Amino acid sequence: MRMRLIAVGDNVVDYYDDRQEMFPGGNALNVAVFWKRYGMEEVSYVGIIGNDEEGEHIINSLQEEDIDVSQVRRAFGPSGEAVVSLDEHGDRIFVGSNKGGIQKHLKLNFTKEELESIGTYSLLHTSVFSHIEKELPVLKKYINISFDFSTNRDDDYLQLVCPHVKFAIFSGGDLSAAECEAFIKKVHEAGTPNVIVTRGSEGSLFSDGNQLFKQGIVETEVIDTLGAGDTFVAVFLKEFIVNHDAQEAMAKGAAAAAETCQRYGAFGHGKKRARKIVLC
Repeated sequence: MRMRLIAVGDNVVDYYDDRQEMFPGGNALNVAVFWKRYGMEEVSYVGIIGNDEEGEHIINSLQEEDIDVSQVRRAFGPSGEAVVSLDEHGDRIFVGSNKGGIQKHLKLNFTKEELESIGTYSLLHTSVFSHIEKELPVLKKYINISFDFSTNRDDDYLQLVCPHVKFAIFSGGDLSAAECEAFIKKVHEAGTPNVIVTRGSEGSLFSDGNQLFKQGIVETEVIDTLGAGDTFVAVFLKEFIVNHDAQEAMAKGAAAAAETCQRYGAFGHGKKRARKIVLC
């Protein structure tokens, strides 16, 4: 079967206050784009997008990246927006957001036909920001799932999600190496066979339950770190499910993440726009 990947869930525009410029983003959306950019022939994105200027920019950017958006839900209301600035190291500082816009009021659900269509893909990626936890037990009957928890390491949440996902991804920049290894063991015990922990400048870890793999960062000139973690995850997942070589997949992911750090926005497509009041 030909390899096809699908990302489901969160999208946003990141508004750079100092540049008066917005960039499309969001974990699930970023992963879809980086899958496509780094060699996956067929990639689809499913999410809820508002009927505003920001939503149009998100859709147009995805189409320019040759992502299938035929299953996107357009809704009456604002698209998700986050206001960010950058520190002197290129690290993002979140100033505020509109809490996901219309996405916070609506939830994705799937018909039998949509589930069967999803089942024709090789992997589904989603995240803690996508709010589809209740759909995971059904989705897992049709497809393997990768799930980005971001920094959510709550025990109850792990028990809710981990039994249903093939890959669990966490941001662990605040954890020591020993704490990461102990936490990875906990995630395995909760039911997930493959665990990825990204650690910012400390690199990343991957465990398949039998072996722990480590990868450092690739040094580069940093302009903006936004999207670097999502780049690593996307390229690692794509390479690992195609070639089954964890160390090589991590190395390629790290190299791709370094490339992302060299531009503004997660994957570019900046559009100038005046500041809107979205903070809450």
